[in-house]
Amino acid sequence: MKTTLKLTTALLFALSAMPMATAADDPKEEGHHHEENVTKGPNGGHVIESKAGFSFEVTVDKTRKARIVFIDKENKVVALGAQTITGIAGERSAPTKLAFAKGADKDANVLIADKALPAGDHVPMILTIKPAADAKAVTERFELHLH
Repeated sequence: MKTTLKLTTALLFALSAMPMATAADDPKEEGHHHEENVTKGPNGGHVIESKAGFSFEVTVDKTRKARIVFIDKENKVVALGAQTITGIAGERSAPTKLAFAKGADKDANVLIADKALPAGDHVPMILTIKPAADAKAVTERFELHLH
């Protein structure tokens, strides 16, 4: 009887600790970018704050091409210098490789993807960003919510 009571107590203790363990595994707790945690940029897009100390905004045009601008602490667009970006969008089973090029005229401070994003309202993205010609490349991973 004592053994059954000890096992029952141990099982109840383990089960009561379980929700705390799963809450700690929640990606929102790890600093991943989610819709409810996303700041809106000057163009209404998603702002990503890089661990390397810069911020950028991602928007998507009517042809589903990603558009990226770098922004300052006041949420204002920063003039492009020697920044470069490459990336992968979509699921691992069918990724879309992206190269970004500087736009022209009114888009002179925008880096625009060469291909459309894959279908879907939630598109995983991995971007490799060089904030300056002589800077080390930084990798940013996030999910872009398009609804």
